[in-house]
Amino acid sequence: MLLQTQWAVLLASTLACVVTTIGIWVISRHERAGRAYSAYFMCFAAGVLISVSLLHIIPKSLQMNARAPFFLLAGFLFTHLSNRFLNAYVCHRTQGSEAASGIVPTLGIGLHSFIDGIIFAVTFNVSILTGVLAATGMVLHEFPEGIVTFVMLERGGFSRRQSVLYAFLAAAISTPLGTVISLPFVSRISTSALGAMLAFSAGVLIYVGATHLLPAVEKENRRFSLLALLTGI
Repeated sequence: MLLQTQWAVLLASTLACVVTTIGIWVISRHERAGRAYSAYFMCFAAGVLISVSLLHIIPKSLQMNARAPFFLLAGFLFTHLSNRFLNAYVCHRTQGSEAASGIVPTLGIGLHSFIDGIIFAVTFNVSILTGVLAATGMVLHEFPEGIVTFVMLERGGFSRRQSVLYAFLAAAISTPLGTVISLPFVSRISTSALGAMLAFSAGVLIYVGATHLLPAVEKENRRFSLLALLTGI
C-alpha cells in the first residue's frame, strides 16, 4: 500500500510538471491560443481547489487533528505573507532593475510550485481519494501558471529562450522536486501531524484558488468564466 501511494504521488507531481511545461510551450509557440484559454483553466482549477478544500480536506483534517483550524489559518497566512515579502521586500531591494518585474513573481511561483509538491505528498498519504481530489485542481492550474511565468519573464526583458528555461525551472521542475524531498518524511509522521499538515495545505489551496486565481480571471472578464468555475465546483 505504501509503495502504491508513493508511485501515485510521484505520478501526480510529474503530471503537474508536464502540464506546466505544456503551458510554457503553448505560450512560447502559440501566444494567442495560450492567452485565450488560460482563463478557463484558472476558473476550473479555482472551483476545484476551493470546493475540495472546504468540503473534503478541511473536514478530514479536523478528524485527524483537533487544532486543524489553527494550521488552516497558518497555511493561508504563510502563502499571503510569502507573496507580500517577495513583492515588497525583494522588489524593493532590486528596484531599478528591469529584470525585477520578471524575477520577483517568478520566485513566488517557484516557492508556490515547490509547496505544491509537498502538498501532493501530504494529501496522497492521507488517502488516495484525498490526493486525487486535490491533484485535479492543482494539476489543471499548472497550465496557466506556466503561461503566466513565461509572460512575466519575457516582460522583464529576458529572451524567449531564457524565459522558457527559467519558467521551466521555477514553475515546472520545482513541483516534483518538492515531492521527492518531502515524501520520505511525510510517509513516516503520526496521524495528528499529518492532519496538521493537511490543514496547512488546505489553507494554501484556498489562498491559491480564492486570492490568486479568481482575481486574475476577473480582470480578464471572459464570457464563460463563471461556467468554468461552476464546472470545477
